[in-house]
Amino acid sequence: QPCIFDRSRYNCGATLISQRWVLTAAHCHTGPIHVRLGKYNLYTREGSEQHRAVAKALIHPGYNCTDHNNDIMLLKLHTPAALNRYVQPLGLASRCAEPGKQCSISGWSNAINAQENVSVILYCSTVHTISDEQCAADFPGHVNGNMLCAGLRGGGTDSCEGDSGGPLVCDGKLQGVVSWGDVPCLSTLKPGVYMNVCKYYNWLLATMWAN
Repeated sequence: QPCIFDRSRYNCGATLISQRWVLTAAHCHTGPIHVRLGKYNLYTREGSEQHRAVAKALIHPGYNCTDHNNDIMLLKLHTPAALNRYVQPLGLASRCAEPGKQCSISGWSNAINAQENVSVILYCSTVHTISDEQCAADFPGHVNGNMLCAGLRGGGTDSCEGDSGGPLVCDGKLQGVVSWGDVPCLSTLKPGVYMNVCKYYNWLLATMWAN
């Protein structure tokens, strides 16, 4: 899975969607960033990893950092990723997920407070999508149709701060990009909130095509 580094510190998760393009959250653009592909152990040199400079960072024109709307960003890699068993693009979901869909999330959420050069392993977890009505009830006045909620059965979320920009994968497609949620996320009973990729499908294709 790709990850975004701000100089030498882990910053955000991301998803490779083609050899030249990576998708993440707009709020992950904090300064000079680069992408590491094929990572598993975050701060360990691995034979599978590839480092790529970012040639272009394209933030959605409607992004609003105050209300998290359109919190999505495309990164064009300076040189294409070399595809192999460790590095493969994930297709974009063109259809929106129905409530109750079983999906997976992955990331290095415990890396935010970890020291550099400490072993931090990629984890994966299962969540379920939640109806727009339930999502709106959990976060009154803070969610809109561009957002998708997913969490644990019985309440709670398994995506935490460090997973911003990371993937929500449903039926083998990228369905969501981790955007925001309750903090501290480890103790919340509320779901995580994702940018709903199906709502951005046309913008993503058009933007990649134009650039």
